[in-house]
Amino acid sequence: MIRRATNQDTARIVEIRAGVSENILSDPSKVTLDDINWFIANPGIFVGEENGEVAGFSAADTRDGFIWALFVDEQYSGRGIGRALLERACQTLKSAGFERIRSTTDPATRAERLYRRAGWRLIGHRDGELLFELSL
Repeated sequence: MIRRATNQDTARIVEIRAGVSENILSDPSKVTLDDINWFIANPGIFVGEENGEVAGFSAADTRDGFIWALFVDEQYSGRGIGRALLERACQTLKSAGFERIRSTTDPATRAERLYRRAGWRLIGHRDGELLFELSL
């Protein structure tokens, strides 16, 4: 089940973000609680649940059309949660008026495979990461 994140989800979101081994942003100084709280206060952050447990989250920035985060706890990998979170993030940005959206990820990650399978195009690099774009 995909739903809007609430303040009660913040600790679990931080735990998932820090726990994903592929995550370049696992350094807590790179993403602050203020960042997470901004997304919770605005329309772009969602959590995916399985059996009542938050298994992953996505954050779509409605200011610039960028998917800022997409993380799934590794124990829930391969269950479609990431795909569902990505779809919800894309819907949110489309509803905000974006015709093209972007995201970055490190090479050779689960996220890279997910973006490619979902039809995203690699358009370049940004800060050492792969830069993907999707036309909506």
